[in-house]
Amino acid sequence: MLRILIAALALVCMLGSARAEIGPPIRFGLTSVVVQENLRFLDRWAEHLSAKIGRPVEFVRRRSYREITDLLESGGLEFAWICGYPFIQKRDPEFLTLLAVPVYRGEPLYHSFIIVHRDSPHSKLEDLRGGVFSFSDPESNSGFLYPQSVLAAQGETPESFFRQTFFTFNHAETIEAVAEQVADGGAVDSYIWEYLRTYRPELTEKTRVIMRSPKFGFPPLVSRLGVDASIVSRMKTALAEMESDPEGQKFLDGLKLDRFGDFSPSLFDNIRRMADETRQSLPWLASKTKNKKY
Repeated sequence: MLRILIAALALVCMLGSARAEIGPPIRFGLTSVVVQENLRFLDRWAEHLSAKIGRPVEFVRRRSYREITDLLESGGLEFAWICGYPFIQKRDPEFLTLLAVPVYRGEPLYHSFIIVHRDSPHSKLEDLRGGVFSFSDPESNSGFLYPQSVLAAQGETPESFFRQTFFTFNHAETIEAVAEQVADGGAVDSYIWEYLRTYRPELTEKTRVIMRSPKFGFPPLVSRLGVDASIVSRMKTALAEMESDPEGQKFLDGLKLDRFGDFSPSLFDNIRRMADETRQSLPWLASKTKNKKY
């Protein structure tokens, strides 16, 4: 009887501990940096992370980087997969810290691609002068900052160089806009373009890359300052161990990534320099070119 009582008490303690451990979900923000063609894939990845860290993980999808960073600032998210451009922006007080960086094709790096339709006669950015251009997100490095910086170095702004521009807020939709000739050209994340070349070749086959940026730090995973240190540690470990876990490797394969690694924030210094130089140039360029017409 005593043994039964002890066992029952132990079970109650275990159940109480499990309930305490479950708690509210850990919210992980995603934007167009992750291709969301297969929502079930994201659900299964969330289940995998939940099992690894001992708390339910919930992916929160938003259309723009601004929406995700606003949620991080307000406490609506604990983690997020963002872009190098929002990561390097100055915040006072700072509320983000680097969690992990994806390793893609052996490096934690990627490019910005300038693309045109496969039948387009254009072969360089200059050929797109006076045309319609699609950007991905105003806070995207590959989808906006890089092409803006190239134009600034030439004494131009998007408004002075192109006849019309628009944002899709999604790299895949920018590719589609060019593929369907809604835009003459577009700026996209090389990872997304390569990913879709595998999973939606009928889309990327209608486009052609005419310009590649230098290599930049791959869009990082971040955590909000103030999140419980044990949760941050467990999430970091769960991500790092995916490459050595057969189930975790399946998700890496689905994402077309090698692994998630631990890198210094200095990986994004060239994005920071580019942003600073472009920011300094724009006021003068805007006044210089505001009356330019095509």
